[in-house]
Amino acid sequence: MIPRYSRKEMVDIWEPATKFKIWYEIEAHACDAMADLGVIPRENADAVWKAKDVEFDVARIDEIEAVTKHDVIAFLTHLAEHVGSDEARFVHQGMTSSDVLDTCLNVQLVRATDILIEDVKGLLAALKTRAFEHKNTVRVGRSHGIHAEPTTMGLTFARFYAEMDRNLARLIAVRAEIATGAISGAIGTFANIDPRVEEHVCEKLGLTPEPISTQVIPRDRHAMFFAVLGVIASSMENIVIEIRHMQRTEVLEGAEFFSMGQKGSSAMPHKKNPILTENLTGLARLVRMAVIPAMENVALWHERDISHSSVERTIAPDATITLNFALKRLTGVIEKMLIFPENMLDNMNKFPGLVMSQRVLLALTQAGVSREAAYSMVQRNALQVWEHRLDFQELLLADEEVVAALGVDEIKEKFDMGYHTKHVDTIFKRVFGEA
Repeated sequence: MIPRYSRKEMVDIWEPATKFKIWYEIEAHACDAMADLGVIPRENADAVWKAKDVEFDVARIDEIEAVTKHDVIAFLTHLAEHVGSDEARFVHQGMTSSDVLDTCLNVQLVRATDILIEDVKGLLAALKTRAFEHKNTVRVGRSHGIHAEPTTMGLTFARFYAEMDRNLARLIAVRAEIATGAISGAIGTFANIDPRVEEHVCEKLGLTPEPISTQVIPRDRHAMFFAVLGVIASSMENIVIEIRHMQRTEVLEGAEFFSMGQKGSSAMPHKKNPILTENLTGLARLVRMAVIPAMENVALWHERDISHSSVERTIAPDATITLNFALKRLTGVIEKMLIFPENMLDNMNKFPGLVMSQRVLLALTQAGVSREAAYSMVQRNALQVWEHRLDFQELLLADEEVVAALGVDEIKEKFDMGYHTKHVDTIFKRVFGEA
């Protein structure tokens, strides 16, 4: 991923030096296990650990690979340069390249997931703070982009919190799904390596042994991993689309923070554009871009082919780095987001009283009017509000048929805003708990 959308902590997981360090740990732990089982001499296993503080030379490994055309062999050759060729002769015994590659990839994905879990927790904290801050800030709800009925800004934030909380649960679950390792040898039958070696290596790396691998770890695990990242990206887009709509000039119920010295347009000095949330919309597309290739990686020929390899070398770092950056950016947007309660009320009152139409409809049916007749009575007045910006309550009070069915006092009572916010506390308890 390009530096513009990258954060060092996540990038470091995918650096070649990190990868080679994990490869080394896999090989060294495997040698320990084989020595414990009496398969190789203990002194050879101990000799491998002489390289534990070595900074592997990425350029040297690349140089060897240019000849061998095989990355794992290039690494093993370089390792022997540090350990000694005789001491290293039992390294990788009974193993196949995918034992190293797949186990390493899952270690990296687990580490990346741990960062993403903390990122989501940070976003949840920001959403919760803003939800309680605006728990009773009334705004109009919209369906199809059209005014519907009143809600609160707090409920909007709470809705996003609940969605992200589900994503946190998904991320934790998929961490467990991806945290497997395989040291099972060619074709995965353990013909040339004891299953106890796999158990030892996995324990040391914080993984669980893959119940059954072929020459690779099954790719349905990785498909699920990237699918979860895609869902999280879509949830982020769900949030930022709301903010982008709120920042539109004719709405302006909320907006990104605009810092001192910031410029919105090279041509129009008045502009305050929602650049961060627009950027996040684009980054969400990049994360989701990994989902379909990950799904297509599930189907491999027989016990393995390498059609998945080039895909994962790209999507694993790109998707995790992008999502890490995006989650941090979105958290900042939520924390600094500007809210304009007065504009919310102004927008709702552009069509005075119109959002109370359902209350009047229900009152008429409860008063004995058929639903069809009640709907007609309410709609004929509502359409005048749409067309002429008249006051809905005044129109109803001037409608003899409506007054005859409900009376003046009951019509006025139907315009109490508190009616629509009476269950906000109940919803908040469901989302955030009793606290």
